[in-house]
Order: sequence, then structure tokens, then C-alpha cells
Amino acid sequence: MSAKEKLKNLVSNELMPDLEEAIDEIFAMVEKEKMISLADREELEEMQAMHAECREILIEIEAGEMDEEEAAELLDGLIDVKTEKKD
Repeated sequence: MSAKEKLKNLVSNELMPDLEEAIDEIFAMVEKEKMISLADREELEEMQAMHAECREILIEIEAGEMDEEEAAELLDGLIDVKTEKKD
């Protein structure tokens, strides 16, 4: 499997669903409490930005604008980030 395919799978099957779940949790909390703290707002904005970046990665892969080397670098970086969060 190519680095682009691995990156696409990681982003679409793991990262984006995780981000969407976390974003939904914050919106549910805001709905329940009718307010949002500054820290939660910043976290929400950060997660929404990461989600947008994931979408951009998928668009680049689908459009053929990303080469294998760039995909491999992004894949390594995202795996490192995902691994750090589990620790």
C-alpha cells in the first residue's frame, strides 16, 4: 500500500471521525450548559481547524496534487501525534 493510500485511510477512517466525535461532544456540552468557556472555545476552534486540514489533505490526495514523499512525511507526523495522545 502506498504512503498516499495509508495517509488517506488514517485521515478518513481514524482522525476525522475522532475529531468529529470530539467536536460533537463540545457542541452537546454547550447545548446542555447554554455557554462555553474560553478554553473550550479555543479547543473547539483548534479541532475545527484540524478537521479542515484533514479535508484539505484528502482533497490534495484525490486531485493528485500530493506526491508519495509528502504523503510519507505527513503520515509519519500524524502517526507520531496520534501515538503521543494515547500515551
